[in-house]
Amino acid sequence: MSYLHAAGFLLRSFIASDAPAFAAAVRESMATVGKWMHWAHAEYTENEALAWFGYCDASRANGSAHEFGIFLPDGITFVGGAGLNQFNTVNSFCNLGYWVRESAQRQGAALAAAAALSRYAFGQLKQARVEIVVAAENTPSCAVARKAGATHECLAQNRLHLRGKPGAAHVFSLLPEAEA
Repeated sequence: MSYLHAAGFLLRSFIASDAPAFAAAVRESMATVGKWMHWAHAEYTENEALAWFGYCDASRANGSAHEFGIFLPDGITFVGGAGLNQFNTVNSFCNLGYWVRESAQRQGAALAAAAALSRYAFGQLKQARVEIVVAAENTPSCAVARKAGATHECLAQNRLHLRGKPGAAHVFSLLPEAEA
């Protein structure tokens, strides 16, 4: 099992027993997360969570994504999800994404996950750049990117598809710290 420690939280790979909490978190969060995540829907099931966990395991094994659950330090209480994906192997950059269940928002989980994942991307995965792409109207996620120290580079038109329609998205970047 993969672990990353994140200020007050633990990021770890998913296990089957996480499926009930994951599905409940998605269903609880339709007013917030559901607006921005195309996969989230009001009837999200444990079987869908298990399918996602299988995808996460396969993607980690082949290096195409590194997805984690965000948990309280007990490693049991599920808070949200975060990961690195969409790797561009030619130019050494990837995407960083995060979501937090509605009942745990505004408690620092997304910021802690972004910091831990960017360290992992630069340290272990040797990425030259990490992008955070956020739907134009998703003010809370933009705030997380800014607090994480990401640079706002542009508002890109038709950058994301939400509910089947292209839309504008803010593109933020994180770069490795300059060596002394």
